[in-house]
Amino acid sequence: MPHDHEAILRKVRQDLPTDELLCDLADLFKIFGDTTRVKILYALLESEMCVCAIADLLGMTQSAISHQLRILKDADLVGKRREGKTIYYHLSDDHVRTIVAQGFEHLIEEHLEDYPENTSPVQGEVGSGV
Repeated sequence: MPHDHEAILRKVRQDLPTDELLCDLADLFKIFGDTTRVKILYALLESEMCVCAIADLLGMTQSAISHQLRILKDADLVGKRREGKTIYYHLSDDHVRTIVAQGFEHLIEEHLEDYPENTSPVQGEVGSGV
């Protein structure tokens, strides 16, 4: 019996987003392609933080952290609030929280088999500080 995939192709073509939206999605995922940005996002998953705290946590300069935060903010992944002279950064919404937490959970599931029972590749629970 010949393989008939026309119905599947019609359905997928009908539901396929525009090239512009798919390009935007690819650009969003490129943001996650930098380890420093992912570390910042993970830190902000745990707690709202100021630039100096993030810099101290990651052992980087405030200037380097500010540069990465600007990229994350431009992508609407990070928001900020001012308290006096201090600016605190946070994940912009639950979508970002879900992307980071689910991505990490996916990796942990794959790596758990590499660890003895009752041990974990991480020290805390994903998102436990929230």
